[in-house]
Amino acid sequence: MVNLFTPQQPTTAGAGPGSGYQAVDTKIPPKARPVFSEISVNGIAIAESAILAEAQNHPADNPGAALRAAAEALVIRELLLQKAAEEQVTGTPETTADGKTETAEDAAIRALIETTVDVPSAGEAECRRFYDNNRARFRSEPIFEARHILLAADPADEAARRQARAEAEQMIADLSAGAVGFSELARARSACPSAQQGGNLGQLSPGSTVPEFEAVLMRLPEGEMVTSPVETRYGFHIIRMDRRIEGAQLPFEAVKPRIAAWLEAASWSKAVQQFIAVLAAEAEIEGIEIAGADGPLVQ
Repeated sequence: MVNLFTPQQPTTAGAGPGSGYQAVDTKIPPKARPVFSEISVNGIAIAESAILAEAQNHPADNPGAALRAAAEALVIRELLLQKAAEEQVTGTPETTADGKTETAEDAAIRALIETTVDVPSAGEAECRRFYDNNRARFRSEPIFEARHILLAADPADEAARRQARAEAEQMIADLSAGAVGFSELARARSACPSAQQGGNLGQLSPGSTVPEFEAVLMRLPEGEMVTSPVETRYGFHIIRMDRRIEGAQLPFEAVKPRIAAWLEAASWSKAVQQFIAVLAAEAEIEGIEIAGADGPLVQ
């Protein structure tokens, strides 16, 4: 019977000469498996270390997706560098908008694309058609002139939140009855620095306040006050709309340069993607499949 509480010595039965048994050498750690099988472009290998380093430039939901994107980017880069060498294209390194100087390889890739990819300019008809089909995108933002009273309360303090809500409701009742003026009450009770200006927040535009506050601004008529407190993470607000300046449709002439830039950028991106797709189709790529049409390099 085997004693379960006594470690057993490994048996050496059948371990003699000619038995075929070979003891495992525990002094040498096992070699880690590679992240990818070997990836190469026309016989030029992409080092695993380069893929791991590149992965930090490709945020993803999981490490595997980041590594895949990194590998694709390096394969596309290698395709372009090989094409630049084949065409004997070089470029003079330029300084980018953020003050960085291009590497010689980056300059060669840029020069290759500039000399190979032809992007037509966007004409009047194309710009006009885009404007007519996307008129909602070309409106000025609304402007709100509002004031508020803030009763601050920590979101984690339920008792303080209940009290702040009750006080805000009573204030709304007093303001509605004309028992007190909004500016006067804001100076006396508001926890916001705007209290010194009678709660006046100046001119507000979409994105300048927290979502709950902005939702009220979008629908509150000019000259009116909310009928119930507005809750945010800061506490409870009483909001009054002093003035609304609604957004207006921008004329085509004012936005034509912007539309032309958008259309030309989209055409450039598509042309570069097609160019990469052709290179990928003609190349011998091992270890990974490259669609080429939406490679990370041209995002």
